[in-house]
Amino acid sequence: MTELRHFAASRAGRREWTAFVVLLLPLLLVSMDVSVLYFAVPAISRELDPSSTQQLWIFDIYAFALAGLLITMGSLGDRIGRRRLLLIGATAFGIASIGAAYAQSAEMLIAARALLGIGGATLMPTTMALVRNMFRDDRQRSRAIGIWSGAMAGGIALGSVMSGVMLNHFWWGSVFLVNVPAMLLLLVLVPLLVPEFKDPSPGRFDLLSVPLSMATVLPVVYGLKEFAAEGPNAVAVLCVVAGIAVGAVFVRRQRTRSDAMISKDLFTHRIFGTGIALNTVAAFAVMGSAYFTTQYLQSVLGMGTLEAALWSLAPSLAIGVAAPVATTLGGRTDRAHVIAGGFVVAAAGFAVLACSGTDSLWLLLAGAAVIGCGIVTVMALVSDLALAGAPAEKAGSAASLLETGQEFGGALGMALLGSIGTAVYRQDIADSAPKGVPADALDAVRETLGGAAAVAGQLPDGLGESVLAVARDAFVHGMQLAAVGAGVVLVAAAVLAATLLRNATPPQTVRAAHDPAGDGAAEPAGAR
Repeated sequence: MTELRHFAASRAGRREWTAFVVLLLPLLLVSMDVSVLYFAVPAISRELDPSSTQQLWIFDIYAFALAGLLITMGSLGDRIGRRRLLLIGATAFGIASIGAAYAQSAEMLIAARALLGIGGATLMPTTMALVRNMFRDDRQRSRAIGIWSGAMAGGIALGSVMSGVMLNHFWWGSVFLVNVPAMLLLLVLVPLLVPEFKDPSPGRFDLLSVPLSMATVLPVVYGLKEFAAEGPNAVAVLCVVAGIAVGAVFVRRQRTRSDAMISKDLFTHRIFGTGIALNTVAAFAVMGSAYFTTQYLQSVLGMGTLEAALWSLAPSLAIGVAAPVATTLGGRTDRAHVIAGGFVVAAAGFAVLACSGTDSLWLLLAGAAVIGCGIVTVMALVSDLALAGAPAEKAGSAASLLETGQEFGGALGMALLGSIGTAVYRQDIADSAPKGVPADALDAVRETLGGAAAVAGQLPDGLGESVLAVARDAFVHGMQLAAVGAGVVLVAAAVLAATLLRNATPPQTVRAAHDPAGDGAAEPAGAR
């Protein structure tokens, strides 16, 4: 016991940092799998001949399974051990990757993608929780979470590029097989390097809360995605309302049970709840900006998918530097000011987007880089504050709530900012569409910029060029106004952060200052 308490109180050494590098593997792969299918759609369509509905589910089932099970898996990891759940998830992720790579039908691919999402839901909160447990020193933990946040952001951009490169040389299933050697390496190294951590007195696992949490998260995420894709409609509204209604039941159950899936102890200090809210706003901004920048590169500037993906990597270089700089600043001054500054920087990035025209590649990339730097600053410091403020034995639940907030925020960003852009686009097309466009073609032009590009190719040269020019102007106008709206939200978030987090010290940090042995409940649960 003395040795274990010494481990809890000591600074992390080479062993812990090596283990941290290993834990970045599943994080990168899970985030990459969000975008890895971007280039594979044509090949999958040829080989598996999915219907339009099946094609949508091939894309969406991964994100839905991931979002719906994050809370469950975070709580489960607290109970059975985070290292054990990580190994189970890595095994499931590797098997599902093989199943996806060699799927013989659309149904098989959908099932494999669902299993990938389940595996991803075990890996995401578990890795963050293990970082919280391994790094007890405030500065080391902040640095590690900063790197973690940057790796997650980079993985999404890297996924689309990697899939494009792989598909230039191999068949479409190869984009999934990349996961397999990484998962095998994880299964070998994690037992050697990563200690086991779990709640020493977790109570019974509340099985009824599992479907309640899924019935809360999934309808809301689906409704927001439907809102982003189709605009305001009855299905989207009903899904969101239904999710909120079930969510009220879920929250009431968590507040009244001693063995709740989400412990009330997480919310005893305002830092944790505020951290989730601010993290959600940060995800709102980053996904909302990505909604426009990816379309701009392809549909406004006319880039191919691989070229657009390669250009989209450029902002990641700046973002990779932002996280460690942010954590350094956060260790030297009030983190509330740094977080507020991150939101202001991101708002400035949206101001740059608002100045973009129809031929503004470098302005767009600069705006995306500034937004990314600001948002990664926020996410790194907010995640660190929230995890430090949570009891160490509940780190899995804390991490899962942070990541669920990100899922909500991302869906909300695409829904609200996308709706602003779409409304402006359609109004501008209605006001400025050139005469002579057939009625059915004009309907397609009004729907999306991609539809306008398809129609323009079928019209006489002069008329087609006019239609495409009007559509590009309308899209950019919509992006500009959506960027203004996002900037206003981020400035409000900066004020909120500066107010609610001012001089905030996580209670666990205060406790550690008076108890050199650290959190007794968070000791490693087994031998290293």
